[in-house]
Parts: sequence; structure tokens; C-alpha cells
Amino acid sequence: MRRRDFIKAVTGSALAWPLAARAQEPDRTYRIGFITPASRESYGVLFDELRLNGFIEGQNLVVVVAAFGIQNDQIPSAVASLVAASPDVIVGGPELPLRALQQATRTIPVIGMTEDMVGEGLVATLARPGGNITGVSLLSPELDGKRQEILIEAVPGVHKIAVLADSSVALPSHLKELEDAARAHGVEAVVRVCSASRRARISATPPGAYGTTVLIILVA
Repeated sequence: MRRRDFIKAVTGSALAWPLAARAQEPDRTYRIGFITPASRESYGVLFDELRLNGFIEGQNLVVVVAAFGIQNDQIPSAVASLVAASPDVIVGGPELPLRALQQATRTIPVIGMTEDMVGEGLVATLARPGGNITGVSLLSPELDGKRQEILIEAVPGVHKIAVLADSSVALPSHLKELEDAARAHGVEAVVRVCSASRRARISATPPGAYGTTVLIILVA
């Protein structure tokens, strides 16, 4: 069944699934939808992988719903459009879009990318996800915490750091972990959450404006 090959190619090597290109069904057009706060450009590698596996946009592949750069208040309408379009597969993330998709459909395959697929209750296990959702766990709280620890150690005498987080991906639990990790090193973490549209302007602000010498930026 060639739809299965298509979904494997969409998932990509991140899940270590076979990606050998196979012959396509004649005259078949494969349909894919997206819902993510990231830009389309962020998915260039995925489209390259699809192309290598014989799924070429404009030939036998079409993007039916392209909800890129989505804000949280746009998620319900985007999910409704995706479900109504009934594509072969939906690619989405992080947690909030995936949670909405989980509630909206149990039949359309969903490939997700979020901080912790298992911990967020989106899949049973990574090896055996169950249901219609699978994907990649970034485990970013652990990684961000380690980066923060390295940064604190690299700046002797630092007592305060600023953390600038994208509102579309910043979970309160994640930010609290960063604050707790900083506090364990005797450092205060000043957290500011903003939209993607304001991030460029705020990130250009010198850390000294927050009374710190260190600025950490968390984005999608």
C-alpha cells in the first residue's frame, strides 16, 4: 500500500524508518497538511527527503492545508480545516496543535514533533505509539537545562540571566524547570514570553536591559 510508503517518507530518518524510494501508484496524488508555529522554510529538509523518495510537490504531492507560522488562537480553525481536508498525513507540533489534532481525529495519520510525546500523553511509547499519532520527542527541557548550566558555568560570577521564550512553544512547566535549575546554581532566571513577531525586536535588546549579562532565547 503506497500510502504507507508516503507516511514513512514524511516521518523521515529521525524515526529510523526505512526510506528506500519505491515506485508510486500511477496517477496518484498524495496530500499532506501542516500545522506548526514554524515557517515553511523550516521544513525544507523534509520536502527534500520526500523528493528523494519520489514524492514531488507539483507532480504527485500537494500541500492541502499549510498552517505555517500559526498562533495559538488560530489552532482550532486550522485543525478544523485539516480534518475537513482529510489529507494522507498531517505534520504538526508542538504540544498544543497535536493535542487539538488528537481530539479532532483518530483516523488521519499525524506525524508530530514536540518536547515529550510520551510525557504529554500523545503516544503510549515511542516504540509503540498506538493510535494515529507518532513522531519525535525533542526532550528540550533537559537539553535547555543543560545548555543553561553550561552557560552559567561559562560566565563566572553571574547572578541573574534573562530567558526569552516564544509564546507558541513555551510551556509553563518547561520555564519553571529552567527557573528551578538556575536557582539551584544560585542564579535568578528572569523569564519573558513573547510572540514570534516581537521576538526579533526584543532579542536585539542588550541583556543589560534586564539587569543581566546573559540572554537565553527559546524558539520553535
